[in-house]
Amino acid sequence: MFKKVLIANRGEIALRVIRTCKKMHIKTVAIYSDADHNALHVREADEAVAIGGYTPRESYLVMEKVLDAANKTQADAIHPGYGFLSENALFAEKVAEAGMTFIGPSPDSIKLLGDKTAARALAEKTQVPFAPGSTHAVASFEEVQEIAERVGFPVILKAAAGGGGKGMRVVEQEEDLATALASAQGEALTSFGDDRVFIEKYIVQPRHIEIQILADNHGTVLYFPERECSIQRRHQKVVEESPSSAVTPQIHAAMGEAASRLVSAAKYTNAGTLEFLLDASGKFYFMEVNTRLQVEHPVTEAVTGVDLVEQQLRIAAGEKLTLTQTDVKPKGHAIECRICVEDVYNDFFPDSGVISYLQMPQADFVRNEAAIYEGYESGIHYDSMVAKLIVWGADRAEAIERTIWALDNYHIAGFNTTIPFCRFTLDSEPFRTGNYSTFFVQEHWKKQVQSELQAMLAAAAVFAKDTLGNRRKPEISANSRWLQQVR
Repeated sequence: MFKKVLIANRGEIALRVIRTCKKMHIKTVAIYSDADHNALHVREADEAVAIGGYTPRESYLVMEKVLDAANKTQADAIHPGYGFLSENALFAEKVAEAGMTFIGPSPDSIKLLGDKTAARALAEKTQVPFAPGSTHAVASFEEVQEIAERVGFPVILKAAAGGGGKGMRVVEQEEDLATALASAQGEALTSFGDDRVFIEKYIVQPRHIEIQILADNHGTVLYFPERECSIQRRHQKVVEESPSSAVTPQIHAAMGEAASRLVSAAKYTNAGTLEFLLDASGKFYFMEVNTRLQVEHPVTEAVTGVDLVEQQLRIAAGEKLTLTQTDVKPKGHAIECRICVEDVYNDFFPDSGVISYLQMPQADFVRNEAAIYEGYESGIHYDSMVAKLIVWGADRAEAIERTIWALDNYHIAGFNTTIPFCRFTLDSEPFRTGNYSTFFVQEHWKKQVQSELQAMLAAAAVFAKDTLGNRRKPEISANSRWLQQVR
């Protein structure tokens, strides 16, 4: 087993990896930018190395700085967390060349599955269902037009490299196709340095379901209880749960077996996640592989009792999985809420500020993954997610009630967060009944915002009439940004 692991990341995921390393008596090294000099992961690690800069491109994305820190501290392995360099095949190669172990899949697997068109081609070869469309990057508008006519509108254009909703455009009609293609290619180039895109049939109002896998170097592949990730804004997840209310045991088994076939064909090892779309008829379609640990991995841990970071470390050290497929059946239900620094009443616009008061819910069924504290400053340089709330229940109904209680007892003063949106979601009829899709924000939350706006305007009108004698209209300054947005 490794003696010392450098964590090439920051925030709550760095703390998460540190926690398991301590349990396994492995020394840890943190790296930190100038913006993170007071960060909790810097305090909790056994050693910390400053790498300078404020933005990711000046710090956590600079391979040479990360590798230099690992060499200086004599780390024998690097855990990339998620984001930053976690799915960078070149970085994985450089780690190996430096004589250290990359805690993740091989560079070849990252290259193969990190390219969505190559992954779709492999899915076709291994008989894993995917939405009709291209299995390669489109070469021209004429090709896009031909495929769109063949599969039928609506269609979706996606970047071949990267993810997170970047380089993605839904096209409802043919006259919008050329503009959407240029826009998707432009955003893909800006975001990933690669303007390749592919096209597929757009699945209307699907469920977003993913399968966690573990694969060792000895031929064992395990698939875990599915995670439901349909509550999203801008194609990015906010609330996740496991298991899914929409997935039957038969669908789960079919998804899990499909995931196992694909990763086996790719000679994939370590942790990874396969993402699928599930339509109303129960058909599922492969989307992509995330060749790393997922943000929402704690919900899987909560329902299985398996420490996925520990398994990552053991697999990377060459150990054989001691778990079997029967060991990973779900017990109970778990829900995760991402706590992001965003104004949910202003189209989830990123916010900033300093925490003046913080109280997180505490209970034996609550797990807080957080990098925040009183005095913590949320800036503009990094992702808006600063914490995660994970809640377990004996069944889905109990998990929902416990999560609502936890959200009601989660207090942050200093900036806006996604807590109000999560609270609304958990208590909504669509979520409680399990009858929701990736269109939840458009269909339900925006109506809620409009309703609150109307109530505020009505209250303001009554105030004006009663106190000002209708001499002038009241000025509404509270939350004026989102008032303008929803009008």
